[in-house]
Amino acid sequence: MTTEISADSQVARIFAWRRGFNALHLIDLGVRLGLFKAFDESPGASPQEVASRLALHAPYVEVWCTTAYGFALLDADQDRRFRLAPFMNEILVNPAHPRYLGGYVRLGTQFATEDYRLALDAFRTGATTPFQGRSEDFAQVVAQAIAGVNLMVARRILPGIAELAEQLDSGGSLLEVGCGTGNLLLQVAKAFPNARCTGVEIDPIGIAAARAAIRNAGLDERIAIIEGDVATTVAEGVFDVVVMVEVLHEISPHIRPAVVRGCARALRPGGWLVIVDETYPSTLAEARSTEFRFPLQTGFEELMWGNRVPTRIEQEHLLRDAGFSGAIDRSILGEGFTLLSTRK
Repeated sequence: MTTEISADSQVARIFAWRRGFNALHLIDLGVRLGLFKAFDESPGASPQEVASRLALHAPYVEVWCTTAYGFALLDADQDRRFRLAPFMNEILVNPAHPRYLGGYVRLGTQFATEDYRLALDAFRTGATTPFQGRSEDFAQVVAQAIAGVNLMVARRILPGIAELAEQLDSGGSLLEVGCGTGNLLLQVAKAFPNARCTGVEIDPIGIAAARAAIRNAGLDERIAIIEGDVATTVAEGVFDVVVMVEVLHEISPHIRPAVVRGCARALRPGGWLVIVDETYPSTLAEARSTEFRFPLQTGFEELMWGNRVPTRIEQEHLLRDAGFSGAIDRSILGEGFTLLSTRK
């Protein structure tokens, strides 16, 4: 049964989105000021106790706590002593947890907000501010925003493809295209102790961060970073697996075919290509489907990065034109990520 649309229901939707705007900024403050962490470490603390501990203004913390309680981010007793709501430890306190969303929130509240301030002029000129070369802070926040996806790839997706996992377990080689700060490479190296891992990246900021993280982890002998484009800097036919995680839609459409061909070129015969990305709606009907909410949002939020999220037809044309003639397995992960896998 279709719910009748009224002026009041449309107003309610906009008020709900406005509350969501405030909720994200409240979460951002809670993460960056250490408020969520404080209530995780001292459940049942009062706002005044937490304010004193963090050297914050107590009346502001009081309002923050009351609002966070209203948003069901905190729970409380009758004496107004607060604690985290269920699961908020893993979602907003622990960056190592696969469900952690602090980085994703900050990507919106800080960097997307900065981009939106430039939107009026950008819509007139078509100007973009590319993903690459922004700042180390930006690179780290992006890495944190997709850390959960990287964990899922390393711990669930790759181990879930039996033949692929066997190759990595027995000393196979993996190439990550667009490795950023190296988070996925580190996770794969931990999940598959015999595998040899290589990352290729064009952003010098990401490369420096990745090399530092690999060195700090003591994995220099198992993980290598190549600076440049996969189409021109990676040897032919030497990898068992090539992965791209949230990278395909960040590649300019006019060079995507060359990048995907470079992935195919880097693989041995029978090697696997695994892509986790997003799929843009092909029709207006799809634009209102829950399956496409997340990629639709990404398409708008990253518009001024110069990113264009490909449709299903565009994804499959890229793979076929690169020479992948076998079956293309497709599934939906989480809030709207697309998992694609195929073999050379």
